[in-house]
Formats: sequence, C-alpha cells, structure tokens
Amino acid sequence: MICAWRYTGASAMSESSVFGILVRMPSAEALVEATRAAKRAGFRELDAFAPFPVPGLVEALGYRERMIAPLALVLGLIAAAGAFFMQWYASFDYPYVVGGKPLNSWPAFLPITFEVGVLTSVLTAVFGMLIRNGLPRPYHPVFNDRAFDRASSDGFFLLCPGASLVDVETCLEEHDVREIKELAP
Repeated sequence: MICAWRYTGASAMSESSVFGILVRMPSAEALVEATRAAKRAGFRELDAFAPFPVPGLVEALGYRERMIAPLALVLGLIAAAGAFFMQWYASFDYPYVVGGKPLNSWPAFLPITFEVGVLTSVLTAVFGMLIRNGLPRPYHPVFNDRAFDRASSDGFFLLCPGASLVDVETCLEEHDVREIKELAP
C-alpha cells in the first residue's frame, strides 16, 4: 500500500552530523515489512522499536543466536571444577581429620562446588547479556526525538544508523510510512 509520508527532518543537517534515519510506521505488520525491505536493500545494523513483542520482527532484523548460554555453561563447569580442586587440595595440604572421615571426602565438597558453578554461570549470563546488548545505555540519539516517546505505547519505529535520507526514502517508498526523520548524534 502506498501512503503519502511526511518528511520532518532538518534539511540543514550535513551528512556528517546525521546519526541515522528514524522511520515511524503505523502498525506492527508495516514495521516487519519495512524491516524486511530494508534488509533486502542492503541496510545493516537495523534496530526496531515497538511497544510489544512483534511476531516475525526478530527474524526480519536478522537476529543471530549468541554464544552466551554455552559460555555460561563452560565457565560454570570450569569454576565448579576449580572449587572442587581447591577443597580437595586444601584437605591434603592442611589435613584435619573430622569424625574419622577420609581426607578426600568428596560428598562434603559437593555443596560448595554446586554453588560456585551456579553462581559463575548466572553471573556470566547476566554480564554477557548486558555487554552484548550494549547496556547500560544512558543516552541514545533516538531519545532526542519527541515522537519516540510513543515507542512505549503505540509507536512502531525503524532505525537505520549511518544511512542517508535518500536511500531510506527510495527503499521504503512502496511501504506505509508515517514519518521519516534524520537523527542528530
């Protein structure tokens, strides 16, 4: 569906002072279709904003599974093995017989081994997620746009960082676009 859109960007912005192009879409379906069209046109590093999870948007953005879960598992196992080894080594380096138990009483080592492994896995997953998502992000150029406040209620936005206005207009001319703006950094 072809819809007339309104250009609201500043025409005096130079190419070097533009962070990217922010496109406002009227619906979730239009956002997914525009994202697919932008990907087909060769735009990379696209970002989409919607007030709720949109089916098909993740695939349209080209999301790839990250290595956070396998990394958390591997580091958790390494930490658990390290905790077990530390307890085993300490029992032989500083032998202290309690209740006639042998020095290598591995059942006594399991609670600490388990806790250290779980703690390391959880911390790896949390910090890996924060790093991969670029968080915390106290500032982003889209926060300067007054219409972007609607992204948490009923706004659907597509951000094309580093793109030129002409390229985005050409790519999305056949899509139902509500508004296109240039964003300053």
